Amino acid sequence: MPCMEKVIRRCSSLFRGKNTDDVEISKLMRIDDPLLWCHDVGRHSGGDFSFAVLQSNRTMEDKGQVEVGRYLTFVGIYDGHGGPDASHYILNHLSSHFSRIIRERGSMSEEVLGNSFAKVEAEFLAYVKRLGEIKPAVTVTGSCCLVGVFCKNTLYIANLGDSRAVAGTLDKKKKIVAEQLTQDHNASREEIRQELKSMHPDDPEIVVFKNGAWRIKGITQISRAIGDGYMKKQEFAVDSKFGKFQLPGRLSKPILSAEPSISTRVLSHQDKFFIFASDGLWEHLTNQAAVEIVHRNPRPGVAKRLIIAALLEFIKVTKIEYTDFVQMGKGNRRSFHDDITVVVVFIDNELSWDSNVPIPEISVRGFCDPKIPSDVSRLLEN
Repeated sequence: MPCMEKVIRRCSSLFRGKNTDDVEISKLMRIDDPLLWCHDVGRHSGGDFSFAVLQSNRTMEDKGQVEVGRYLTFVGIYDGHGGPDASHYILNHLSSHFSRIIRERGSMSEEVLGNSFAKVEAEFLAYVKRLGEIKPAVTVTGSCCLVGVFCKNTLYIANLGDSRAVAGTLDKKKKIVAEQLTQDHNASREEIRQELKSMHPDDPEIVVFKNGAWRIKGITQISRAIGDGYMKKQEFAVDSKFGKFQLPGRLSKPILSAEPSISTRVLSHQDKFFIFASDGLWEHLTNQAAVEIVHRNPRPGVAKRLIIAALLEFIKVTKIEYTDFVQMGKGNRRSFHDDITVVVVFIDNELSWDSNVPIPEISVRGFCDPKIPSDVSRLLEN
């Protein structure tokens, strides 16, 4: 048996034990997976970041980016559904709209983020209208959208859907603790179901329990998203050819919202890092498990390590051989996990976001070499 095959078999057998320590995860990280991409470590003006993506769908629906500028760092996680059209559109337009609005206003604010989201939503629905007759499936395409902007000592977060931002913070005993910074816009939460019922008091079936989960109109779990035109405007209604996406009756007002939840956090010396990830990660790892993994391991490759740790959780249950798993092609993995995108941003307080620290002002995007200039380069320079 070849030496590498022996290592792989040993790794996969160890995952069936009660605990999988970081040494064994490190062994697995050395095994090549053609559907796993990573940017092990990069620099931003306040510290380091690590970025990784794992594909499961036949066509990748997750998109992600890190835009590094001298005075500002932009992180985007876009978890598409119903196809890649919406997430791909957000990737290509959101950060550029964000940069343009900042240049016009000369400062960063929650309003800048809100206006950026509104601009992309309006443009994407206009794109759907133009393309609808040629490609009607685009009307059922949408995307969650999570953005984090680090500007000096402040973090701005805007969120639609159930991607999640989690802080790794030291408590008084110097123990790392997880603090969830976003709330999932998902019908699995009682608060979201009540919100939908209050907005649609005349619709007793606005939220129903179907196929083992709470679903909006029996279709989707996400209450806020970019796109999903068929859930927002009657002109985008689909016919019976689209099966489960066909809504009964006429749509008198939008069912889903594209208004993000926006918050601001002043960074402290207790804030050590922040994890931004699509729900594919959080389906398998708790917030606390994720921050502990990041805290006790080296920075290079830590985003990839989080993805591997998530995979191990279902491997323990299914007892699938890891060698068999990594050989599965695009689309065949969807029964095991969703597309997963993870960005970990570390904060080095001693740098104090020093604009004199030399950093490459680049755009880093999943499955792409970081060769293009950043959309946020030189923003807020004056």
